[in-house]
Amino acid sequence: MLDIRFIRDNPDAVKLAARRKNFPDVDIDRLLRLDADIRLAKQQLQEIATRKNAAGKQISKLTGPEKQQAVQKLSAFKDQEKEFKEQLDELTPAYDELMLLVPQIPADDVPDGKDDTENVEIRSWGQLPQFDFEPKDHVSLGESLDIIDILRGVKLAGSRSYFLKGDAALLELAVLRFALDHMVEKGFVPMIPPILMRDEAMVGTAWFPGGEEQAYQMERDQLNLAGTAEVPLTAYHSQEILNEADLPLRYVAWSPCYRREAGTYGKDTHGLYRIHQFQKIEQVIFCRSDEQESIAHHQAILANSESVVQALGLPYRVVNVCAGDLGRGQVQKFDIECWMPSRGQGGAYGETHSASRFYEFQARRLNIRYRGEDKKTHFCHTLNNTVIASPRILIPLLECNQNADGSITIPEVLRSYMNNRERIEPRN
Repeated sequence: MLDIRFIRDNPDAVKLAARRKNFPDVDIDRLLRLDADIRLAKQQLQEIATRKNAAGKQISKLTGPEKQQAVQKLSAFKDQEKEFKEQLDELTPAYDELMLLVPQIPADDVPDGKDDTENVEIRSWGQLPQFDFEPKDHVSLGESLDIIDILRGVKLAGSRSYFLKGDAALLELAVLRFALDHMVEKGFVPMIPPILMRDEAMVGTAWFPGGEEQAYQMERDQLNLAGTAEVPLTAYHSQEILNEADLPLRYVAWSPCYRREAGTYGKDTHGLYRIHQFQKIEQVIFCRSDEQESIAHHQAILANSESVVQALGLPYRVVNVCAGDLGRGQVQKFDIECWMPSRGQGGAYGETHSASRFYEFQARRLNIRYRGEDKKTHFCHTLNNTVIASPRILIPLLECNQNADGSITIPEVLRSYMNNRERIEPRN
């Protein structure tokens, strides 16, 4: 969340951010009125406490009518105190609710736009595949190779479900393990986190409020299935004070992920692009409260993921995500979109990675601080990015590497994870 002092000093900038990010549920004027009323009530309580203390000290020195008057005066102070406490009890929940809705202000170079169709390409890499035969999409390839079974997945679990079997299962494990090893070599600490999260972790990472419809919620246990390891990794140090000398902290997690995909009826229903359950390698960084340092880490985590995609030989582009496609807490986000030959008419890029920086937004919600050399505590900055997510990454891996005989060439960097095989071939 934003610092209320910043909101007081910059209400127009915060209102503009809410409009640019398409968050009409934010009422900054009401928030500031509540803030003023709360501050006034607290001030009144402080003044009453001072008067109560003074009156209490005087009572023991008084006798007769003067003492009786002093007792009555003290009783009146207590009634006033109760009144202002009740006022705070009424104002504070509404204030807290509104504060959670206030969006982070986008960076200056975030483009305007209403949704992902208006994201701006920054650069591209790789040559788009050219086929001298009629290429198949990943579903047809998977079915012909008997490595993807969507029909039985739907039979057992409903729409957007699937089985990976045989070489597709091995390929997913190979790409996940390659991505994890790649990050460990860069000094990231590997983690396998819990994925059932309490509301506090979901709110702290800014998935709630606003993302409840996308989460599978276990009401009986008051837990939520997280849609990304960003949630447990970022909440890992909640309510802690870290040492500046230990920063930056770099973590990488392998986890299952779950998303309801509410509101996407009829969108990307074919194949493995938009499904309910997937696996992901996620990177998270905690760093000092320094904007230039955060920007440098943002470029670094983006480069980490680009190097993985380049090692896989997949053509891709990087886009600067527009304001209307940013989440509530993101300062800026860069997406990597890999080329998928079957997407759209004749192929198109599809989002496979998202790299985000938040500054203090998540750390304030989670109360993650560090003690600096100045002996003062400061809120950390947080960042995260997908390293790889599967099975979506299998779409370009299968489609871009298909051969005329229906086989799939395995990228060289994955072969050691697949018994040094060069191809996934049709069964005889």
